[in-house]
Amino acid sequence: MRFSSLDDWLTWQSSLHPHEIELGLDRVDSVWQRLRPSGLASAVVTIAGTNGKGSSVAMLESIFMQAGYRTGAYTSPHLVHYNERVRLNGIPVSDEQLCSAFQRVDDARGEVALTYFEFGTLAALDIFAELTPDLVILEVGLGGRLDAVNIIDADVAVITTVALDHTDWLGETLDQIGAEKAGIMRGNRPVIMADKELPSSVYQHAESIGAIQCRVDVDFHATPSDDGWRWEGGRQAYSNLPMPALPGAFQLQNAAAVLAVVEQLSSRFVVESQDVTKGLASVHLAGRYQLIDGDVPVVLDVAHNIQAAEALRDNLRKRAAKGSVLAVFAMLADKDVAGVIQVLDQDVDSWYLVELSGSRACTVEQLEAALRKAGSSSRVSRFSSVNDGLQAAMADAGRGDSVLVFGSFLTVGEALQYLEPVADVFVGA
Repeated sequence: MRFSSLDDWLTWQSSLHPHEIELGLDRVDSVWQRLRPSGLASAVVTIAGTNGKGSSVAMLESIFMQAGYRTGAYTSPHLVHYNERVRLNGIPVSDEQLCSAFQRVDDARGEVALTYFEFGTLAALDIFAELTPDLVILEVGLGGRLDAVNIIDADVAVITTVALDHTDWLGETLDQIGAEKAGIMRGNRPVIMADKELPSSVYQHAESIGAIQCRVDVDFHATPSDDGWRWEGGRQAYSNLPMPALPGAFQLQNAAAVLAVVEQLSSRFVVESQDVTKGLASVHLAGRYQLIDGDVPVVLDVAHNIQAAEALRDNLRKRAAKGSVLAVFAMLADKDVAGVIQVLDQDVDSWYLVELSGSRACTVEQLEAALRKAGSSSRVSRFSSVNDGLQAAMADAGRGDSVLVFGSFLTVGEALQYLEPVADVFVGA
């Protein structure tokens, strides 16, 4: 074996390819064909979208596990431990499983240079091919059409939402971004359209390839009620459903799309209404408006674009905390930092600007400049690390105050690493 430790494998993968991202399927597909010529025996659901992918994966996992099926899930990025990216029955795989899969990928690739993400994607798929879970759920990393997970033909595709993000790679208009995400569709196979306001390019692509469109408020409906909510599709209906255990009103939209997936797979999987109820009630996902109770409540959210920031703002207002909100904040420089600040500034009383490691990170000076440009009058402090900023915010918080940590997966991940030893924090799925 080239390396015996997971850390060594990951360090090496980071330097294997000259670019962090190289969109395109030819290289990764050629390695996959050598690695697993027979492909996957499992049913496959692939999920693309600007926001809501991780929540949708988690709900599908939870429901199908409640129904007694074995699940495999591949998501990215991770928060604390790389193993979070590859889950079997909701549990992250071991270092040993990943190292063995990495070696098989390395043996199969020959002279083909793979990016960090491509290497990880192939390793996840290799593990799923080896262990054959009943259902494999794949989360797109970037876009869809040229993303490494798209070497697999999904039995069901899901488009959650389309908003402005990753514009350097996917295009500067919603139609351009939508067209990239629509690339996960396959002809004569269902695509679940979770948002009723998707750009026209998504529908046009579905029409052009003959995908079976399953549209919210057309082919399936979610209706809130006094005792929960009701879902109705073409062949199935569920009543008295609990709201998903994941916080936020927008989770109803994700849950509705997930139940459309359940319906589309009903010829292969028997899922009873109690499985849906228990699955929705027990789902967990770290870093999505995750509340850690204590003397100082801490809210963790990976929100890093305007659409996600708006959802975070709505959750904060719904919670209606009496005291001040102290925000520990860092973002990557290729994101719409000013737009995110604009959404949340009125709900933050003090900003604790922190520095992330890596060349893509915003400096604290850039973050402060964006705040001032937005006209913020909130108190601002600067720190060299997430840990320092979080410690200061928790020390400064008075009775009734809360600390908000947000801005990126990296920001939340570093906070979770700090909080894990001092709080009962569950990071894995």
